[in-house]
Amino acid sequence: MRLSTVILPIHRWAEGQKSWRRAEDLGFHAAYTYDHLSWRSFRDGPWFGAIPTLTAAASVTQSIRLGTLVTSPNFRHPVTLAKELISLDDVSGGRVTLGIGAGGNGFDATALGQEAWTPRERADRFAEFVPLLDRLLTEDAVTQQGAFYTADEARNIPGCVQRPRLPFAVAATGPRGLKLAARHGQAWVTTGDPKLYENGTPEQSEAALRGQVEKLGKACAEIGRDVVELDKILLTGFTPEKNTVLGSVDGFVDFAGRHQELGFTEIVIHWPIPDSVFAADRDVFEKIATETVAQLG
Repeated sequence: MRLSTVILPIHRWAEGQKSWRRAEDLGFHAAYTYDHLSWRSFRDGPWFGAIPTLTAAASVTQSIRLGTLVTSPNFRHPVTLAKELISLDDVSGGRVTLGIGAGGNGFDATALGQEAWTPRERADRFAEFVPLLDRLLTEDAVTQQGAFYTADEARNIPGCVQRPRLPFAVAATGPRGLKLAARHGQAWVTTGDPKLYENGTPEQSEAALRGQVEKLGKACAEIGRDVVELDKILLTGFTPEKNTVLGSVDGFVDFAGRHQELGFTEIVIHWPIPDSVFAADRDVFEKIATETVAQLG
């Protein structure tokens, strides 16, 4: 079991860098950030770009992995994203994981002036976005004409430090997304079943997650891939337990252990933000970071 954190890009770098340095000192496997233009209750406050933030984080850390949870097509194009990711992978010395999902209908969906896409449109775009990005990160030159995305002799030399490319952690729960995870992912990401967030029970959530893992296994089997090859990442904070899993070390060990039994190999917890949905006691958070992995085995 690996334990990672997600640090929201809400502080100017003079202050924000302290969290990234501390995350490495605490021994987290990875530190991720959201790739949004703004997000929910943080919309009217400071919010910085994901790729520049991760590039800066790479310059003040040595070993911790870095990544997005998650990037989406909402305001990204595969050609420009590939160039930024290759640069970030180089600056970090090959420590980048790209969390990637289909996106939603939040603020990012309309910030560029377009109408929010329907779930089907998001799935259609995602199905084209991921394979093209895969090619762009593994081939020196790519030309492809798609329904949504086009590349014309797009050059990406020298490519990623990580070979054949940096790993994808594909966020998905539906059948089309799970097929993309099975084919292109080195990891799979979920936040659980959103329908259970407000009024569901932990038992219902675990049953839903068990079903998602089983569907991922079927998607892998369809293409002859062993599902064991994929890391399975749970981003916490969106199940019925919400952020209460950070209330005590024992409580977190119980939560993580139950989800480890479901097949999850990495748990991601939010860096505490006072007076927000991610509020948590900093001392308990740091004890969780330093004491629980050994207990989980």
